[in-house]
Amino acid sequence: MGKGADAGAGLRRSSNTLAKKYTWDEINKHRTPDDAWMVYRNKVYDVSNYTDHPGGLVIFTHAGDDMTDAFAAFHPMAAYKTMEKFCIGELDLAKSSPHLQKSESQAKFEKAYRDLRVQFKKAGLFNASPVYYIWKCLSTLALCGVSWALVLNSDDFNVHLVGALFLALFWQQCGWLAHDFLHHQVFENRRLGDLAGVMIGNIWQGFDVSWWKNKHNSHHSVPNLYESSPAAQDGDPDIDTMPLLAWSYRMAKTADSKLAKWFVAHQAFCYFPILGLARLSWLEGSFSFVFPNPFAWETKNLQMAKKLVANLWLERIGLLIHYAWVGALCAQTGSLTRAITFFLVATCTSGLMLAVVFGLGHNGMSLYEANKRPDFWKLQVSTTRNITGNPFVHWFCGGLQYQVEHHLWPSLPRHSLPKANEIVRSFCKEHGVSYHEASMWQGTCEILSCLSHVTEEFLEGPMM
Repeated sequence: MGKGADAGAGLRRSSNTLAKKYTWDEINKHRTPDDAWMVYRNKVYDVSNYTDHPGGLVIFTHAGDDMTDAFAAFHPMAAYKTMEKFCIGELDLAKSSPHLQKSESQAKFEKAYRDLRVQFKKAGLFNASPVYYIWKCLSTLALCGVSWALVLNSDDFNVHLVGALFLALFWQQCGWLAHDFLHHQVFENRRLGDLAGVMIGNIWQGFDVSWWKNKHNSHHSVPNLYESSPAAQDGDPDIDTMPLLAWSYRMAKTADSKLAKWFVAHQAFCYFPILGLARLSWLEGSFSFVFPNPFAWETKNLQMAKKLVANLWLERIGLLIHYAWVGALCAQTGSLTRAITFFLVATCTSGLMLAVVFGLGHNGMSLYEANKRPDFWKLQVSTTRNITGNPFVHWFCGGLQYQVEHHLWPSLPRHSLPKANEIVRSFCKEHGVSYHEASMWQGTCEILSCLSHVTEEFLEGPMM
């Protein structure tokens, strides 16, 4: 059992720490939040019960594994100074089982992709353009302004519904903008990025930023991974879509009710209606994350995550302001029925537009066991789909058309992704790594085909 909870969630480094050596066989046994060891540049760290981690519970996604590349992707240079107190020794490669050791070619490959980060920094690709992001904020707000103008200057409810569509677009684009700020693409000062995230996420869009980060950071760290055990924190929450959608036969077999089995049997037809309801689900999840909800069922990990909210009252106030201005806009439509219709049209359309892009990023791509994941680069690339298209598609997708590059370097500003895309495609070709991109239509067809294939396996299997 790890001792990370001792003396402030981590063994204090002693004078003989580095004299201790641990094999991969030993490290792999420590895979849960209560007992979490991990490796960074051949040093072993015990972060058991480190629930005060500033980034949240995402730290446990690499328990029992190598966190070198994930750490580099998510942390500023200043974070390196905090690591020493958790160090308990060094990795003993020589005595590790042969199948757990890296080959010489794998070591060279990892060095090559790590060198790309250095290359990008030297080229200034991590430097955000203030003009670009000022334009993105103003142009996004303009969509909300159009919605208000259409509602306030007409008594025709059909015109109001057009305003609802502009409001839906506003919320969708807020999603991408908050995403940029909360990944610290814009400000080096992370506090400023978080505050901008509260403004855009909580006030403008209605999604709580701490709720979003709790899910999204884990997804980024371990995309399309099944968790290794119920006690672990090493699975991707974004593929935890049962009982509504199953992305593999393994997931489909967990359907244990008539309703769940019905959804799996008809999931390709249910896909878009489910996406249309996505924003309602996200609104409820956000609200329950920062406000007490006696009716909500919560896991132990969710309860821990809620205790880590740094700006609780600010985020609560932000959500209340959001519902106040949205309620005021809906009230201008003239009746309760119209107000509810206006809200539902905007909400369901926005949810559909957000979820379609989210889904294209990873759905229908490779799935892995958490304890059998490939290296960081191959994991991110093989589980991710880029989207090709015209300038409208690029605007509509808000940077997530370059999902592969974004997953490799989450803090890379949106305007630098096209350049990174050229380099990554060339790198993957050079090293024989499969790199997938498709149009929105092709990608959607691939997703529906995946769902249909899982349904076929399910219906032909013994579970029915």
